[in-house]
Amino acid sequence: MGNNYDIILIGLVAIFLILRLRSVLGKRTGNERPPARDPFTPPPPPSPRAGDAPAGQNGNDNVVSLPTATGPAPRPPLATSGPGGIRATVLPPAAAGVTAIRAADPSFDPSTFTSGARAAFTAIVEAFAKGDTGSLRPLLDGPTFASFESAIRGRIERKEKAETTLIGFEASDIAAAELQGSHAAVTMRFVSEQINVLRDAEGQIVDGNPNEVQKVVDLWTFRRDTKSSDPNWLLIKTDSEG
Repeated sequence: MGNNYDIILIGLVAIFLILRLRSVLGKRTGNERPPARDPFTPPPPPSPRAGDAPAGQNGNDNVVSLPTATGPAPRPPLATSGPGGIRATVLPPAAAGVTAIRAADPSFDPSTFTSGARAAFTAIVEAFAKGDTGSLRPLLDGPTFASFESAIRGRIERKEKAETTLIGFEASDIAAAELQGSHAAVTMRFVSEQINVLRDAEGQIVDGNPNEVQKVVDLWTFRRDTKSSDPNWLLIKTDSEG
């Protein structure tokens, strides 16, 4: 009789354990969710969508030349956005002038122009700091080049050295635009962060602070003859705001 109780007790324990495991592990019903992706495994690349450009064929804003008149381009909205979150907008006072320029030159694209103007600004600022008149000459008109060259010559005579580090842009907006006859003029408002230092012949700081980043607001005007076969825009005037 005692053996029967032992068998019954073992059976009850076995049933209990089976039910316990079933409640913990569950059972497959065919409706289970797939396992979560391993967080250390990179997700698969998204499937290409119709109309997407192939990898490596996206546009590149990092160009030095200003926009050219090589053919008509689609007209984008006046408000644009530059790379890296740089604001690049046609400000309201410039809207009518931009429309007039686009009517005279259908290839004029505000987005492309602001991109080229940023590249030109960078090239001119760096060349001026280095005293590189050869790089400045093709980007400036005659009077503006003469002014830059005079300032560089003055630094050389005083044996001073300029150091400019352009950290980046906050904004590059078209602040003004006009068409006088066939000549288009566009004024850019550049908001940039720079470190500017001027040193004397002994390397002592005459002006600026190498550890201070300054926000600089520049107003630069570029001009081009829309009827000319020369596609280049030239810097004709520089000014600062504030």
